Amino acid sequence: MNNCENYRFIERYRPFRDLTFKFYSNGSLTIIDNTAEEVITPRELKGESYDFYVKRRIAYIKQNLHDKLNKYA
Repeated sequence: MNNCENYRFIERYRPFRDLTFKFYSNGSLTIIDNTAEEVITPRELKGESYDFYVKRRIAYIKQNLHDKLNKYA
């Protein structure tokens, strides 16, 4: 089963993008610009939205490693 965690992030500085980050349990990611109603890539992120993406990705990797250690320990 492929679970999904959704996070909404609104930038505080121009261009004030309203983004939805969808992190899937298989490691895939979808980033949606809610204003433009289009999917964007991590390369298109800047500043605080990029920092948010990196922190959430690191948290996902840590949790995934922790889950695997518990499963195989």
